Formats: sequence, structure tokens, C-alpha cells
Amino acid sequence: MRQAVMTAPGVIELREVPVPEAQKDTVVVEIAYIGVCGSDIHVYHGKHPYTSYPVVQGHEVSGKVVAIGPEVKNIKIGDRVTIEPQVACGTCYPCTHGLYNICNNLKVLGFQTTGTASDYFAISEHHIVKLPDDMDYRFGAMIEPLAVGVRAVQKAGDVKDKQILIIGAGPIGNLVAQTVKAMGASKVMVSDVNSLRLQKALACGIDVAVNVKEEKLITAIEREFGAERRADIIFDCAGVQPAISSAVSVARKGSDIVVVAVYEGVPQVDLAYINECEIRIIGTARYNFDDFKTAIRLVGDGLINLEALITDVYELPEYLEAYRKIAKTPDSTMKVLVHVHVS
Repeated sequence: MRQAVMTAPGVIELREVPVPEAQKDTVVVEIAYIGVCGSDIHVYHGKHPYTSYPVVQGHEVSGKVVAIGPEVKNIKIGDRVTIEPQVACGTCYPCTHGLYNICNNLKVLGFQTTGTASDYFAISEHHIVKLPDDMDYRFGAMIEPLAVGVRAVQKAGDVKDKQILIIGAGPIGNLVAQTVKAMGASKVMVSDVNSLRLQKALACGIDVAVNVKEEKLITAIEREFGAERRADIIFDCAGVQPAISSAVSVARKGSDIVVVAVYEGVPQVDLAYINECEIRIIGTARYNFDDFKTAIRLVGDGLINLEALITDVYELPEYLEAYRKIAKTPDSTMKVLVHVHVS
């Protein structure tokens, strides 16, 4: 079978490797679609702090089960599935206290262990998440990033009737915005410098989209949310120094900032100001199985528009071109998928 291997930053080779077999509690998935995300781009640029080369990427995925091991109990051949890509140890303090997503020994498919960028992929059934039989395989590959948004929103607490600001309108920022809308937020604003991403946000039902190259963020906040109340919760989905600096500077005293984005470097934050204003900084990392299930439910209920996010689809031999498209033309790129198998 074909397998896309990143041998060095910016270099991908398509290799022939044996098709995996189902063993014990493992299932073999025929891969349909793979999503490319911002963390993958960090690997492409050689800037991911926890990934070495060679590496097979691919952690946002959908596919069909084509083989099962003799000990598999809850999955059958033909099931439409996605994969929860976190490999946790199960014995450390976070794992034994319901926080396996921040396992002390965590490995994630496509970063610290082999990902799904191949025709077929074998993994324990414990990582398999069933999709509805009628779910589009393209959307199935986007359940993972939606689960990121679901967890981020749940970490923020009850968002019903809250005014929400999302800084960064890329795929994750968009999905966070859609999730808070689905969970009852009264008004949602996204900010970015990318016109396409702001247009996509409006197309997905977000209330306000602000291009901070054209208008100061604080001006838009005071107009839309009120000069006193401002935003109840701010989500940083940009992951660049100006984003966290802006979040802190526009935050209402006593409000929350949820850091969703993955930062390449170490940003500077005015802790004295955070202290004085009692601003709460909340971290969120990835997801758990319940977040996947919630994401699937939100899509099934018609509360999330995934179609609007997809701008590009490549075939497996074009894997490198998918990375290049994101890296070189962000102004015309939103969600990029790689098609492997299955119609």
C-alpha cells in the first residue's frame, strides 16, 4: 500500500509498505480522507517541538473498517469511523484522574507515533469512534478539529447568553465560534486579518466578523458588546504574539481568556495586568471521547456547517502540495483535505 512519509521538513516521499493485518483487538481502516491542520504545518516547517523525522502524519481522518481482530467487540466490518488519535499510558496521574488527553507520556498519531497517511491503517478498537452511516466522509475527517472546539468551549464553562470573542478565524477558530453559537451564546464575534476566513465565518452564521487591519478590535468590541460589558469570554485561536497581547488588552476585568491555539514559541504576557484585573487564563488541550461524541451530535443536529470550510481537496500522491497550499496561499485557503480511498 501507499504511505506518505515526511523524511525532513518540507519533504514527503510516497513509499510502498505492507498492508497491515488485524491482530487481537485491532481493526484495519481503509482511509477515506485526511485533514491537514496548523500543527501539521508546524511539522512541515520543522518547528514542531515534539516531532522528529521521518514521520507519517495524519491525525484528522475518516474511513471504513475492512478487517477486525478476533478480540474486537464493538466494531464491525463496514462501519464508517474516525479515529481518536491520542495514545495515552493509562497509568500516570492525569490518566487515572480522567485527563488522559494531558497524559504525562502522551503520543499523538502523526507527531510522536505513526499517523494515518496511508491507504490502510491498523489501530486498537479503543481508538475508533463510529460515525453515522450517512455522514459524508469529508465531514468525518473534520470531527477531530471540531472536537478541539467542543473541549475548548466546555473548558470555558456555560456559554449560554454570553458575549464571545474569538481571535483567529481559521478552521479551529471558526469551529469554536460555531460551537459557542450552538451552545447558546447570545452574540459571537470573530477577528482576523484574512478576508476569506472572515467571510467563511459569516457564511457559517457567526454574528460579527472584524478585520483588524481595517478597524481596531476594541472599537468593534465596544460597538457590538458595549463599552462596559465587552466580551464575557475570549478564545485565542490564532497562536501569535499579537493575538494574546490583544486578548489581554481588550479583556474586561474579571473575564476569561481560553488559549486554544498551539504556539510555536513562548509568547510574552503581561502577568501584572492579568493579576490586577483578575483575568483568568484557561488552557485547553485536544479532546476526549466525549468531545468526539458531542461533535458528531452537533453535526447530526445540523448546528455546524462543515461544507463551508472546505476550500481544497488533494489526492494522496499530492500530499506535499496540500501543505504547500496552506503555507504559501493562506489568503485563499481554509480547510484542506487529502482524499485517499472510498467514495
